[in-house]
Amino acid sequence: MKQRKILIAPSILAADFSRLENEVKTIERGRADLVHVDVMDGHFVPNISIGPAVVASLKKRTSLPLDVHLMIDDPWFFLDAFIAAGSAVITVHVEVCSLAMLKKIRKKLREHKVRFGVSLNPHTPLKKLWPIMDFADMILIMSVQPGFGGQEFIPGVLPKISSVRKKFSGDIEVDGGITSTTAPLVLAHGANILVAGSYVFRAADRKKAIASLRLCKK
Repeated sequence: MKQRKILIAPSILAADFSRLENEVKTIERGRADLVHVDVMDGHFVPNISIGPAVVASLKKRTSLPLDVHLMIDDPWFFLDAFIAAGSAVITVHVEVCSLAMLKKIRKKLREHKVRFGVSLNPHTPLKKLWPIMDFADMILIMSVQPGFGGQEFIPGVLPKISSVRKKFSGDIEVDGGITSTTAPLVLAHGANILVAGSYVFRAADRKKAIASLRLCKK
């Protein structure tokens, strides 16, 4: 499998929403690769975050691709809205989608030239991912329980990342508890996209924080 470029996707869940445009501009200047947008519905996860209107507003204010993570019960119902809002990547959870639904979502995203990601929670059996290996563009491994930022990294996900990399040649993203300490671990196990919220947005120097993740040795 080819060596993939390390990409950094700061999560705006940790940003100051009262000045969101400025917050995103700081990570843009800090040379982030993507803006990670956590969408929560209060059902699949015990929290509510943002919707398509915020994604559409961000699209007008940043040149960075929007990496939209749908932590919601019914991604199909909202799919058109998030496509229209300007998402570059849309990731849905394997826990709420049948294989038939995943294929349906992938078909629509492909028609609109939006990349298709599938996410797995820390305690969901890895076998749930095997049927989608041939048609997903990206797999997102959650390294915390989804729903809230600032949680500690769960080391037990590392073997899952390795197992996925053995079978999957596409992008592997890891979300949750990513710091300069945990980033080398997930990279060594085969991930290439790092989602970091608190580590970046709570840093005094965000450009330096982003660079420290990108320069982690595998």
